[in-house]
Amino acid sequence: MIKIEAIIRPEMASSIGLALEEAGVGGYFMLNVTGKGNQKGVEVLTGRGTSTITRSAIPKTLITTVVSDDLKNKVIDILISGAKSGEGSIGDGKIFISKVDDAIRIRTNEKGKKAL
Repeated sequence: MIKIEAIIRPEMASSIGLALEEAGVGGYFMLNVTGKGNQKGVEVLTGRGTSTITRSAIPKTLITTVVSDDLKNKVIDILISGAKSGEGSIGDGKIFISKVDDAIRIRTNEKGKKAL
């Protein structure tokens, strides 16, 4: 099993969620987060557009899912194609992949793939 976490632009989240469901991903979580990456913030107009400030924490969406190994590449392809802006810009996001040793469904005590 593989845990995939993707930090993406919030406006891309809905379409990615639909694509994950169509691909057979049984479940995923979406969290609205703020953070700072290589982008180093954005300039925001304040005071009726007369001055700017640099906002270092930028809103993003964190998508987390755990899938069987055979869905790994399909999920990664969905995330990349769904999150990449036109030319691929700084701030499109990152994907993190880690191995999951086990999963347990609390209600039924099922383990491994059955728990997904």
